[in-house]
Amino acid sequence: MAPLIARPDRPSDRPSPRSTGGPAASLDREGTHWLRAALALLALLVAAGAARAQAPGPLADAVRVATGAGQAATLGDVTAAMADADVLILGEQHDDSTAHAIERAVLQAALAGERPVILSLEMVETDVQTVLDEYLAGLVRERDWLAASRPWGNYEAGYRPLVETARQQGAAVVAANAPGRYVSLVSRSGMGALDSLGASARAWLPPAVAPPSAALAAKFTDLMGGMAHGSGPSVEGMLAAQNLRDATMAWRIAGALRQRPGALVVHVNGSFHSAGRLGVPEHLARLAPDARVVVVTMDRAAPEGPSDDDFVITTAPGETPSVD
Repeated sequence: MAPLIARPDRPSDRPSPRSTGGPAASLDREGTHWLRAALALLALLVAAGAARAQAPGPLADAVRVATGAGQAATLGDVTAAMADADVLILGEQHDDSTAHAIERAVLQAALAGERPVILSLEMVETDVQTVLDEYLAGLVRERDWLAASRPWGNYEAGYRPLVETARQQGAAVVAANAPGRYVSLVSRSGMGALDSLGASARAWLPPAVAPPSAALAAKFTDLMGGMAHGSGPSVEGMLAAQNLRDATMAWRIAGALRQRPGALVVHVNGSFHSAGRLGVPEHLARLAPDARVVVVTMDRAAPEGPSDDDFVITTAPGETPSVD
């Protein structure tokens, strides 16, 4: 995700000031008629038992799907994989509207099945779960929910459709991310600073946070190490902040699985939190070792090689990645 210190004011995923690349105009507009039609068609196909078929229409033409090993796949294969999963993690670039369309289609496909579905979002922080529940239950107005929830700048276009789809279908929604103020505290002062919080504040955070894996630390350091940070947090502080977010999301997913045995959790986060099964999947493996987890990574750029992801979706297959 873009800011590792606080909630992003602009939609981006990579913890880097570099642009993720401009969207292709024909593929990256929210609310186009063909995209909406394709979403409805994909959900109907799954509901009719055609989940393994390639989804026809513009949405399927706009993306390229492969397994982590590089074998060709389809959007239908992604939705079919939900049948054997407890958790489906969708990793996105936060400003990619094609990825947002895929997420909505996948959620609709999940809700068309017989299992309970729980939507889990990085974009909502744990300390607003109460007001989120009140909104889903119809107790408060949407304006009240938004006033209390610190919504991201692209909530309306990117994530409101997911929340509203879940609300209309009576599905639970989990506020999964650590509150930004505590993430900022950790980035500046380290994990030990959380010991100074009171019990009510600590309740919004996991009781224990395992350190980041060596693989994630190396990946993060490679990405961030060359940046000038001035008087800001160190790379180590930012890594600790990133790890707190990852651990909190995994903790919330594991809790949802315990509360609703047999449910499918559809979790949406920035791809850096889950790509290569690092970050959230690693913490989840410790907290819910028996959970069957499917990891999908979506990016405008084609993958550079095989990965440990279950599926990789290139959302702008005609674009050539820029070279810095």
